[in-house]
Amino acid sequence: MSTSSGTPETWIASFCSLLGHEYFAEVSEEFIEDDFNLTGLQSQVQLYKEALEMILDVDPEDDDDDEDEEEDEENETGEERMRHAGERRDHSRMPSDLSMIEGSAEMLYGLIHQRFICSRVGIQQMSEKYELSHFGVCPRTYCNLARTLPIGLSDIPGEDTVKLFCPSCLDVYVPPNSRFQTVDGAFFGRTFGALFLLMFPEYDLTKNGVEALTTITPNGQGGLQSINGVFVRNMAPGLGRGKIFEPKIYGFRVSERAKSGPRMQWLRGKPDNITELDETRRFHAAKRRSGTGSDVDEDGDIDQELDGSESRSEHRRRTPGSGRGSQQSLDPGSEAAASMTSDKQHWNHQSGNAMTIDAKGVDSEL
Repeated sequence: MSTSSGTPETWIASFCSLLGHEYFAEVSEEFIEDDFNLTGLQSQVQLYKEALEMILDVDPEDDDDDEDEEEDEENETGEERMRHAGERRDHSRMPSDLSMIEGSAEMLYGLIHQRFICSRVGIQQMSEKYELSHFGVCPRTYCNLARTLPIGLSDIPGEDTVKLFCPSCLDVYVPPNSRFQTVDGAFFGRTFGALFLLMFPEYDLTKNGVEALTTITPNGQGGLQSINGVFVRNMAPGLGRGKIFEPKIYGFRVSERAKSGPRMQWLRGKPDNITELDETRRFHAAKRRSGTGSDVDEDGDIDQELDGSESRSEHRRRTPGSGRGSQQSLDPGSEAAASMTSDKQHWNHQSGNAMTIDAKGVDSEL
């Protein structure tokens, strides 16, 4: 093949331009030529050497060997020529068919591609394709056309095809076009999706179309901008209240206990206040408020009230004078208790309440 400029097209460029290979990035030859990046792949791919030569557009070494053999034949005797001719015939019967080498080359390039897109250069190429929506959008309605990422459900070739991961609803989907269903998911792997979101937290997942090219900028208000390195607005924006379908019949919501009712809606739930997920910040804030630190039990779990609501409720339940000293001052045998008893009897007599108080200050019904 050759490009419009007349220069021959490389095998890598030709492979990525095939129909159904739009998700692939073009791996640089420098990355492939580094032996460290190919560690462990020789045992996974048949005809590894021939496949690597095809990917790098390297001429087979057999051509040079044939030229040397032709020069040596001039000085050989008849018996040696017959013996070498038999060896060449045996060599021609080895499994070196072009179609087999092509299949091995595709397998080898896919496994190299899985490692390349997790490198700095490779993930930058994938980010450019992501910005242009080359990977498509999420088919879920409440995700509002959020852009997706190609991932695999396994790192082992031959187990599953490529899937699309939606950062908005944190779920995976089958590509809408059937031409992508022949691409092995191991060529993208399980690491790429999560690593991409950590490398590019500034992408605004709540926007789509032309607005999707914009990035998130801090608003300068000093509020909580991110949780564990992820912006708050990018934490599953397609989930939570109002983003879950509720089936209704004539306007009445179908109960979860009904036979046709919704099930497992909690899987798409999200706290109304997303800052509740920042447990580390809440823990340190409670620790600073208490000033006593935290208690760690035998299992290593931290026994600490993060919100301090229990301590505040106990403080509200306590009233001034409810301590031990006040109980001693209201001893049934004291003068204060006797005066309170007489005052309450007088009030009950005026109000007509059918309650009397005995000598110990305990209410009893007449």
